[in-house]
Parts: sequence; C-alpha cells; structure tokens
Amino acid sequence: MVEPVRIALDAMGGDFGPSVVIPGAAQFLERKPDSTFIIYGDSEKIAECMAPYANLRAASKVIHSKVAVGMADKPSQALRAGRRVSSMWMAIEAVKTGAAHCAVSAGNTGALMAMSKVCLHTMAQIERPALAAIWPTLRGRSIVLDVGATIGADAQHYVDLSMMGAAMARALFGIERPTVGLLNVGVEEVKGVEEVKTASRLLQQIDSPLFSYHGFVEGDDIGRGTSDVVVTEGFTGNIALKTAEGTARQISAYLRQELTGSWINKLGALIARGAFRQLKARLTPRETSGAVLLGLDGVVIKGHGGIDSNGFSGAIEIAHGMVRRGLLEKVRDMMALAEQQVNAQRAHDDSAQDAPAQAERPLATGQ
Repeated sequence: MVEPVRIALDAMGGDFGPSVVIPGAAQFLERKPDSTFIIYGDSEKIAECMAPYANLRAASKVIHSKVAVGMADKPSQALRAGRRVSSMWMAIEAVKTGAAHCAVSAGNTGALMAMSKVCLHTMAQIERPALAAIWPTLRGRSIVLDVGATIGADAQHYVDLSMMGAAMARALFGIERPTVGLLNVGVEEVKGVEEVKTASRLLQQIDSPLFSYHGFVEGDDIGRGTSDVVVTEGFTGNIALKTAEGTARQISAYLRQELTGSWINKLGALIARGAFRQLKARLTPRETSGAVLLGLDGVVIKGHGGIDSNGFSGAIEIAHGMVRRGLLEKVRDMMALAEQQVNAQRAHDDSAQDAPAQAERPLATGQ
C-alpha cells in the first residue's frame, strides 16, 4: 500500500486564511484521498471552517498557533516575530522534522522564502532558492523561474536555475529531456547583458541527457511555449508574471464589456458561454495556482495571496504531485550530473593547456 502524502498547511496565510484554506483542502481530498493534513493556525477558526467537512476532519490534525505572519510584514520582521511560533514557520518545520512531506502557504512571499531558507536550508551546490511558476502556453504548460525569490543573478545562478527548472519539468510534466531557454532581449548571441551571455555559453558546454539547452528566448516566446523551461532572474520574472496576469484580467474585462453592450452581443455570449468557460479554465487552470520554492531541502509551495478555495486546492495538488514524482531527487540528480559535466570540461581544458608545455620540454636522453 502506498504511503499517504502528509501535507502541512499554513491555515492563516493569504488574504482570507482558513475560510479559503479549509474548503480548498476538502476539495483536494475528494480528488486525492491518499493524503493527510497537519493544519497550523488559530484552532477555533479552523474548527469552525472544518465543521461541514467530516472527511477532512478525519484526515487532519490541527495544531494551534497564536501567531500569523501578516501579508505586509517584512521578511526580517516575520522571522523575528514568527520564528518557531507562527503557523507559517510551524508548517515549514513539519517538513524539516519529517512530520510532513511538503508544506503549502498562501502567505507573505518574502516571509515564506526567508523562513524556508532558514529552516530547511538550500540543497548542496545551490546558493539561492528560486520561485518557479507554472505558465499556461499555446503548447500546454511551461516552467518559468525565477518569478520573484531573489533579485539579480550571475552566470552560475542562471545555470543553477536552468538545472532546477528542468528537474521540475521532468517531475511535473514527465518530460525526459525538457528544453531550457534563457529569457533575453533577442535571440542573437550578441544581445543581452554579460551575465546572460556567459550563462548561455556555460549551458552550451553541458551535454546532459536530462535537459536540452534551447538558447535565448524572448518575452513573447513564453506564451508560445517555445521551451519547456524559461529562465530569468527574479526582478524580470516577477514583472513578466504580473504583466501576464494583468493582461489576462484586462482582456477578460474587455470581453465582459463588449458582450454586455447590446442585446445581440448578449445573445452571442449566451450561445458561446461554453467556449468562454473553457477559455477561463485555460487562462486560470487549477494547476497554475501555486509556485514551487526550488532549491530548498524540502518541498514548499506558495499559493497566490488572493487565492480562492479552488485555487488553494490546486496549490495543494502541485505539492502532492511534487512529492509523488520525486522532485527533490530529480533536482539532486540534475545538479550532480551538471557538476560532473562541468568538472569533466575543466579537466579537459586544463589538459589542453598543459599539452603545449609538455611538447616543448626536451626529451630525456638518460645521459
């Protein structure tokens, strides 16, 4: 019998707290009954929200926490006030101790990243974690990272992001050799900042059976799904993410305005309502409701702050999938293979540099 996936929930995270987290967990449990929950937060509020969900009560353990991290709290402030006592920290710590396989929170992004890094630490060979989003595209879905965990990147960090993103694509999408593209201002080799161009040269040297380097991609390639993984640093990635979300809302608002502008338009909207429902589902699919904190020695999922219960259910589903598909093991395998490739290339380069010097030495005569 397969062991249930133990999931730790920060019930107080996000704009709506338990009123979203608890119904979301109940929805998810209907789809994936091979799960149990440890729910951290205000026990009275949680019990009130759980009252209608007998199955969830049976599959859950509630642990009271008197401290909730605020959405406006600075990461340093959240660490000082919430370390070891907040619902967010306790959910993360459950992963560290092995009480849970993964943690899900819709709380403050900066605080969640800071607490996760302090509590879980990063994997070996990874200096900084990343926030990876699942992006709907014309081809299906892509992984985009970093979308806001850390600002700025050197060439090696871009390479690390590429490895982690490819590992996530293998775990989530089941792609044996996903393609990786570096987000740039053009696809020509001469374009872009020096760190991105250097990272491209490094990635070209890695001949990996676990991923394929596509090259540079531009902003409009993200929605096309040109590559399975799109890599950028957190400042640019967060702007791209917020721009895409805002554009989707803008188009939806335009459609509503036009479709209610006259009785003929209303009739057309009524006829096409099935198509509009499908469009909405494609623009806001359940499986894109959470972002993965990659590079940590544990699985932590960040749900959007304003998420609804259906979206939080989707964030839990991502966490469940990352555990079942062995995300951490795939990241470790990817990083180890990349290190082997880099070390082999360095050894080859060193031997090539030593060869001329060896050739110039006079042969020993024995006299």
